[in-house]
Amino acid sequence: MTAVQGVTFTVEPGEVVGIAGPNGAGKSTLIALLLGLITPTEGRVRIDGRPPRRFVEEEGIGYLPELIPLSPAWRADEAITRMAVLGGIPAAEVDGRVNAVIEAVGLSEHRRKKCKQLSKGNLQKVGLAQAILRDDRVFIFDEPTHGLDPVWTQRFRELITDLRRPHRAMLIASHNLDELERVAGRVVIIDRGEIQRVVDLRSSGSTVSGAYTLRVAAGLDVVLDTFPGARATSAHEVLVPDVDVAALNSGLARAIGLGALVSAVVPVESALEREFRAAVSVGGGA
Repeated sequence: MTAVQGVTFTVEPGEVVGIAGPNGAGKSTLIALLLGLITPTEGRVRIDGRPPRRFVEEEGIGYLPELIPLSPAWRADEAITRMAVLGGIPAAEVDGRVNAVIEAVGLSEHRRKKCKQLSKGNLQKVGLAQAILRDDRVFIFDEPTHGLDPVWTQRFRELITDLRRPHRAMLIASHNLDELERVAGRVVIIDRGEIQRVVDLRSSGSTVSGAYTLRVAAGLDVVLDTFPGARATSAHEVLVPDVDVAALNSGLARAIGLGALVSAVVPVESALEREFRAAVSVGGGA
């Protein structure tokens, strides 16, 4: 059975690229190839012109696996310290670097707890902390927000922004499409071991269409009359079906000019969600 085939894409320095796909799509195999844990039977994988294993041995890659195996008897700070030593951080810099990443991921109050005492979210923070210990040029995160609460999911977005460098490439595999849409410039959608499409989230235009929910503080009837096919879903919400960005804005301007008060405009489905649904449907996945 072929795990992945015909997969071709490039991550440039300075880029954050996402990988999305249903379960069994080939994301884990692709990451294993990028880390040099397995070698392709055909084709080749290169990082800065070098085979992945050689690149890892010479420079290293900051990697967060979906599940990080840690001794339950280790304290959180002890686990991160061990990873720092294994990562080759000079002895004189270990304590400072460990303290910095513990602060960065919000583990300070839990640092002396044993891993077996940590919640799933805090274990994920330990994994994230070890991934960013070194100033690597390549970071690969596999389901980085798994188990994190909404506050720290937001903090992860800020962390990715903090980690951006012109020389650094970052790859994030996630089932969380909303997260990928917020942090990535491009998203590779993979299904059945093949790339179905690459979505460039940096490009947008008025031709993109979709459904929107409008929250209306006043003038519900005005809004309904302005958008053909619109219907009220509650006393203060209107569903506007399949409208492009230009028509949405001109309709809002008209309705507001006639006295309507619109407090929120929420896409029913994000651009990435639309692309994902179409791509997976084309690929035959679930």
